Amino acid sequence: MKTIFRYPIAIYVLMIGAFAIGTTEFLIMGILPEVANDLHVSVSKAGLLVTGYALGVAIGGPLLTAFTVRFPRKALLLGLMALFVTANILSAIASDYFVLMAARILSALSHGTVFGIGSIVATRLVSPKQQASAISMMFIGVTLANILGVPLGTWIGQSYGWRSAFWAVAFLGLLSFIALAVSVPRIKNEERPQLMKEVSVLRSPQVWLSLLMTVLGFGGVFVIFTYITPLLTNVTGYQENAVTGLLLLFGAGLTIGNIAGGKLADWKLMPSLIGMLVLLTLIMALFTVTMHSKLATVITIFIWGIAAFGTVPGFQMLVLNKAGAAPNLASSLNIGAFNLGGAGGAWLGGIVLDSALGIESLAWVAASVTLVGLIVTIWSSVMERKGIHSSKDSVKWTRRLDS
Repeated sequence: MKTIFRYPIAIYVLMIGAFAIGTTEFLIMGILPEVANDLHVSVSKAGLLVTGYALGVAIGGPLLTAFTVRFPRKALLLGLMALFVTANILSAIASDYFVLMAARILSALSHGTVFGIGSIVATRLVSPKQQASAISMMFIGVTLANILGVPLGTWIGQSYGWRSAFWAVAFLGLLSFIALAVSVPRIKNEERPQLMKEVSVLRSPQVWLSLLMTVLGFGGVFVIFTYITPLLTNVTGYQENAVTGLLLLFGAGLTIGNIAGGKLADWKLMPSLIGMLVLLTLIMALFTVTMHSKLATVITIFIWGIAAFGTVPGFQMLVLNKAGAAPNLASSLNIGAFNLGGAGGAWLGGIVLDSALGIESLAWVAASVTLVGLIVTIWSSVMERKGIHSSKDSVKWTRRLDS
C-alpha cells in the first residue's frame, strides 16, 4: 500500500475528514452573533445550537453506530460523510432557527459515528505497534480545525455571511468524501458484527470505567477552556486581540500532545495515560498561580495544550482494547464521552463563574475534576493487574450470545 511518511495515505484522508468535522463543530461559536441576528433569536438561544450538537454526538452517535453495525466500514464511512455534507448544506440554507437546529443535530450524528468507526479503520490499516499513533494522526485533524479551520471559517462567516461558512465546510466534506472513496481500502471484519454483540460490551465494568475516565479526564479541560477569553483579559490582563494568538499557541500544544500521546500509548498504554493525566492535573492546578503573570501564562497554556490532547489517543485506544471483539459501539460511545465531558466541564465552569468562588477558581476546580479522572484510571489499572473485570469480560459475554 502506498504510504506518505510512515502511514498509509488513508490515515491522512481520515485526518482531512476529522478536520472538516472538527471545523463544523466549533465554527458556530465564532458566528453566533451573526446567526442570532439573521434568524431573529437571542444569542443565548443561538448558543443552544452548541448544546444540541453535543447531545447529538453523545446520544445519537452511539445509536446510529449500533444500528449500522452490519454495514461494511468503508461504505459506512462514505455514507456518513455524505450525511455530513447534506447536513452542512441544510445549515447553509436553513430558513429558520429550528431548521438550523435539526441540521446541526444531523451533522452531529455523523460526527460521533465517523470518529468511532474511523478510529477502528485507522487501527486496521497499521501494525499493532502503531495503532494508537494511527488514531492520534486522525485526531490531528481536530487540533488543526481549532488552529486553522475555525478561525478561517469564522472569518468567512463574518466577511461573507454566516451561511457561506457552512457552504465552505460542505465543500470540504465533499472533498473528503471523494478522497475516502479513492484511498480507503475495503476492510473485512474479522468476524461479522452483530448488534447484540456490540451491546454486550455495556456489561463490562472496564468499558464503563474507560468511558468515565474520558468524561472526567477531558471534562476538566473545558472547565477552564470554555471561559478562557474572560480569564485571560480580566485576570491575566491581556487585550482581546492577543487572545487569538494565545489560542493558536494552545492549538499548537494540542497537536504536539496528540502526536506524543499516540506514540506513548503505543509504547505503554496505561502508564503513559496515567502520566499524561498527572501532568494535566498539575498544569491546571499551577494555572491558579501563573494566570497572574503574562509570561507564565504563555508557558502554561502551551504545556496545558500538550497535556490536554496527550490523553486523547490513549483514551480511545483503551476503550477499543476493553471492548474486545465488539469495538464499534464502544468506540462511538467514547467519542460521545469526550463531548459529554466537554459539555459537563462547561456547565460546571459556568456554575463556578456565577458563584462566590469566581473566575480565578476555575483552574483548581478543573484540576480537581481531572484528578478524580486520574484516580479512576489508577483504580482501573490496579483492577486489571489483579485480573478483576478484565477486557476478557466482553469476549465472554460475546461467546455466550453466540452459543
